[in-house]
Amino acid sequence: MFDFDPHMVMLIAAAAVVTFPTRIGGYILIVKMTRLPPRVEAALNAVPAAVLTTLVAPAFFIGGWDTRVAMLAALLVGLRYPSTYMLVAGWIVVMAWRRSIGA
Repeated sequence: MFDFDPHMVMLIAAAAVVTFPTRIGGYILIVKMTRLPPRVEAALNAVPAAVLTTLVAPAFFIGGWDTRVAMLAALLVGLRYPSTYMLVAGWIVVMAWRRSIGA
């Protein structure tokens, strides 16, 4: 079914050991603060936009026209309606595109 590679397991374990202190350290640091400095609060407020950009941008530039048109439709719907409608609009556009033109 799949090959067991002990080196890959060791790599995943090493990555977990290395990243865990940085993740828990940030949490502990913020919990210990009584008041967030304005710069830290501004940086934390920018995180959702940064994450969204890193997820959407590659798909937009690497994906086909069906993906691009669906993302643009979702963007337009998302400007006016809640996120559920945005997701449904994108899904409908990409499925209609693939059904009629093919992908």
